[in-house]
Amino acid sequence: MTVATALAKETGFKVFHNHLSIECIQPVFEFGTDSFWKLIGLIREETIAEAARVGQDLIYTFCYAKDHDDDHIEAVVKAVEENGGEVCFVLLICERGELEKRVVAEDRKKFSKANNLGLLSEILEKYDLFSPVNGHQSLHLDNTKLPPAEAVKQIIEHYQII
Repeated sequence: MTVATALAKETGFKVFHNHLSIECIQPVFEFGTDSFWKLIGLIREETIAEAARVGQDLIYTFCYAKDHDDDHIEAVVKAVEENGGEVCFVLLICERGELEKRVVAEDRKKFSKANNLGLLSEILEKYDLFSPVNGHQSLHLDNTKLPPAEAVKQIIEHYQII
């Protein structure tokens, strides 16, 4: 989210972080239920498709779990490309110790993000969060010690944005 916000500031892109959809649906449907995931998918895919249709540059933050999230990724790619847009994947990773520091940071508490070490451990044991998206080129950045401004610079240069 930090890198996405900095990238948006530098490029004028809008940020659509995955927890916006969760915050919208969670008061109505319990997290993890079929109805919850159905509506989350619809909100995300339609928002992304509409942004592509109207030419609104968008940064979509999403914690990709290899194999588990492939259907969602393909739906997002389809939504963008069928509406004239282009998808540019960036995989941000960091060392586990740094990830543990970040997950308990105060700024994570304003959204229903994983914000404790127990939940982080469960997620890391269950999912592969450090592999690139299957079947798509991706810029890989280890931002353990990489300042957000430098990550933004590398993303802009790699994808020749602005």
